[in-house]
Amino acid sequence: MSRAFVNEDNAAAQADQPVERQVSAQPNYVTGAGLDLLQEKVAELQALHAQQSARGDQADKQLLANLERDLRYFHQRLQSAQVVPAATSTSKVQIGSRVTYVDEQGTEHRVQLVGEDQAAAAKGLINWGSPLGRALLGAQLGDEVLWQRPAGDQLIGIVRIEPV
Repeated sequence: MSRAFVNEDNAAAQADQPVERQVSAQPNYVTGAGLDLLQEKVAELQALHAQQSARGDQADKQLLANLERDLRYFHQRLQSAQVVPAATSTSKVQIGSRVTYVDEQGTEHRVQLVGEDQAAAAKGLINWGSPLGRALLGAQLGDEVLWQRPAGDQLIGIVRIEPV
């Protein structure tokens, strides 16, 4: 057999392997709720993996590989999680704070700063390490801060800070 055929066989086997999920370089700060979500995700993935594994030869090998990749990622995220104390300040933005700010057009927006794995912009849950999160973190009530966005910088004013 020529080496070309061996390489093709190896390439075919590697094509079924999922691409590893990249772990962020920023510290893995999480809220208490964010830690709960990570734990729930690991439990869910473990249950799905156990179901597939129990099928033996009938198991979906690609699904198993994907589940194993996701378990590696979420186990690492869980192990590196640094739970931040619950936000208590109404005068300074912390991870966990719910913040109302006004943009340059006078429109109010309400967001909560959370950890990376808990972030969901559509729900107003913003990663503390995102451009908006970095602009808000540490800001005080009444401050105007510069939100450095890819679409252009914008001044925003902090009008309310609520602990959660």
